[in-house]
Amino acid sequence: MSSEKSGSKLPITAIILTYNEEKNIRDCIESVYHWLDEIYVVDSFSTDRTLEIISEYPDVKMVQHDFENYSTQRNWAFQNLDIANDFIFNLDADHRAMPELADELRNHFSIGIPQNINGFMASRRTMFLGRWIKKGGHYPVYHAIIFRKGHGECEQKNYDQHFIIHGESIVLKSNVIDIITESLSTFTERHNKWATLEAAEAIAYSKEMEAGRVKADKEGNPMEYRRYQRMKYYSYPIFLRVFLYFGYRFVLKGGFLEGKQGLVFHFLQGFWFRFLVDAKIWEMKYNQELNESKTGVKR
Repeated sequence: MSSEKSGSKLPITAIILTYNEEKNIRDCIESVYHWLDEIYVVDSFSTDRTLEIISEYPDVKMVQHDFENYSTQRNWAFQNLDIANDFIFNLDADHRAMPELADELRNHFSIGIPQNINGFMASRRTMFLGRWIKKGGHYPVYHAIIFRKGHGECEQKNYDQHFIIHGESIVLKSNVIDIITESLSTFTERHNKWATLEAAEAIAYSKEMEAGRVKADKEGNPMEYRRYQRMKYYSYPIFLRVFLYFGYRFVLKGGFLEGKQGLVFHFLQGFWFRFLVDAKIWEMKYNQELNESKTGVKR
């Protein structure tokens, strides 16, 4: 680890969330340590070596807060940390800011950020078992990564949360690396949990739930257009949409070109996971109908 930072720092505060991230946190911090003015780690009471590694960086500020869900943790940080800068960079421990991203942001800040610009969007570069997943419609996928303090938040969702930028944003050409799994066991365990959350949300969805979330907009920014595509997906018949989606990703969008890692990733993430979500939607509705038939009370 470098003992000193070098070069001028950008007036940006990074906020990194952790829980038992000893395998990731060092590389995450190192990816922003030399060019960001302030770094916070919000830890959910890790029990591995995460805190020990963070302590090797004396100017990284660490606070601990009980974890309820991702959205609540992020928004708690925005509201309670003593953030020194006008712009906030949101990272997870398995994210890495690429050097090109630092250079691109330096260019923008050297010119000056217009007052109407309240954030920056960048694509994530998914790394799966050592391979960059470029095909299958999985790249580029844009996320709000930086927003002006007081002009952004994390949407209140149980799964697949995005950051909302209130106002205009700049779409960056550079990427944030997203190392999405350390093993297939971890990958499938997480997706099983997320499938339950997404199924429940798909059943409960209503127009009223759109408040405080990224809006679905065919003509909007890259995040809003992707949310529109997601809602369009759920308008198709259950189960049939899974096969259509996998065919689109694996065949039409070239997922089959990405070798064994691509086959495993696109099948598990683009078919198995989506099928599991639909199966859980079906199961939840079946159990609800069964309960209603027994009690005579419709929900």
